[in-house]
Amino acid sequence: MWKHNSDGGWHFVSLPKLISEEIRTHLKWQEEGWGRLKVIAQVEDLQWETAIWFDTKADTYLLPIKANIRKKLSLEIDTIIDVLLLV
Repeated sequence: MWKHNSDGGWHFVSLPKLISEEIRTHLKWQEEGWGRLKVIAQVEDLQWETAIWFDTKADTYLLPIKANIRKKLSLEIDTIIDVLLLV
């Protein structure tokens, strides 16, 4: 997990490029504006509805991790997180 350097400091998990490529190849038609794709994410036992966003600069999808999720799971920056995504 990493923190964006903009004001507000959104936290993200970058999906592996191979997985992003597979998602984009098969499901790009489901994307909404700005490369947004609705998903259900799960980390440990916590599951929530969210979206992944395609970052054209990084050529991968980004999963935002909201503050309440980080707090419930005690997640820190630079932590490697196992994420289950239902697309």
